[in-house]
Amino acid sequence: MPVTVKQADKLIELWHRHHKPRGAHRWSIGLEDDGELVGAAIVERPKARNTEQYRIAEVSRLVTNGIKNGCSKLYGAAARIAKEMGYNEIQTSILDNEPGTSLLAAGWEFSHYSEGGDWNRPSRGGRRTDQPQCRKAVWKKKLNL
Repeated sequence: MPVTVKQADKLIELWHRHHKPRGAHRWSIGLEDDGELVGAAIVERPKARNTEQYRIAEVSRLVTNGIKNGCSKLYGAAARIAKEMGYNEIQTSILDNEPGTSLLAAGWEFSHYSEGGDWNRPSRGGRRTDQPQCRKAVWKKKLNL
């Protein structure tokens, strides 16, 4: 179901363990069970500046109340929507201690580990450091190639 970014952000504030609400929003989707919103995914442009910004979509936030197969359903729907919109690829990053089971079930593939750390550099400080700094597992799904 379509949801607004405000609705998705509200769920992230309620249920997400290690992230605050999002940044640059492209679209959001929700998961409904018996008329109740039980999950949401927010898709943005890729965070990494050297990643193609207009042909790759990135799931930056995904949250559920724990409903069975909820994460897989949201990852699958995000990929289908991105494909219909003309994106070549969709990606996401998860903590390196998360297994990626939902991503595998949705047909995504492990790509690589990021180095982790924060976005601050000597030439540009002052960026957020209140989110996990560990390395991340990057998962991708090819769409329109």
